Amino acid sequence: MKNKTTWVIDPVHSEVLFKIKHLVISSVTGSFRKFEGNVISEGTDFSNAKFSFRIDVKSIDTNQSQRDEHLRSGDFFEAHTYPEIFFDSTSFLKEGNNGYKMIGNLTLKGVTKPIELNVEYGGFENDGHGNVKHGFEITGTVNRKEFGMSWNKITDKGGLGLGEDVKLIANIQISKIVE
Repeated sequence: MKNKTTWVIDPVHSEVLFKIKHLVISSVTGSFRKFEGNVISEGTDFSNAKFSFRIDVKSIDTNQSQRDEHLRSGDFFEAHTYPEIFFDSTSFLKEGNNGYKMIGNLTLKGVTKPIELNVEYGGFENDGHGNVKHGFEITGTVNRKEFGMSWNKITDKGGLGLGEDVKLIANIQISKIVE
């Protein structure tokens, strides 16, 4: 039987970002400032590891307070009713030297759907304080309408004021929980 190791996300050296098209011509980038998560691995690598994330919706930050308030409203995240976003992986399979394919369930605004994410393993390093850290970049795309976020406006040229696909980017470092 393999030993299980529990890792925790280091929030100081991690970030959760998103990008969405605005007026069809450019992207707006935002982030979530508060999140937590862990990874449970078996053996010497992360094949078949279990990832679990929790994001505080109210911590959304697009560098524009009015837009952030609108995103917290019922038009989008409905943060008072659904204060957290959840993700729990169901599979984590190695693809190539440093790549993985992660499939899991995303719960957003009370809707749970399976999503597929690409993961690039950045390697590991000692942080100078006796802790070994591992780094990952996780990317993927979700359609916001599938999670009940259908608010939009039409541009003068007939395009969508706000894109439906949202790009997700999470750069995370994890460290082992010392028992």
